[in-house]
Amino acid sequence: MSNKTTGNPLVSYPVIVLAASGDVDAINAVLKYYEGYIAALSTRQLLDESGNPHLCVDEALRRRLETKLITKILTFNVA
Repeated sequence: MSNKTTGNPLVSYPVIVLAASGDVDAINAVLKYYEGYIAALSTRQLLDESGNPHLCVDEALRRRLETKLITKILTFNVA
């Protein structure tokens, strides 16, 4: 089964179970899957010294979103 909007395969159930149990590689796999979405959510329009708009990823916001995802992964009940 794949994600209909991106064509990417979904995160498999065994990976989710491993991530919820704290497996670092599995958590990284989930983070990798959501990497683009997190980057899109973290994108902000900033103005340069001339007032021209530029899109940039807010790294602090990106890290906060990743931390929130990791926290939710570790508290996820797979039972």
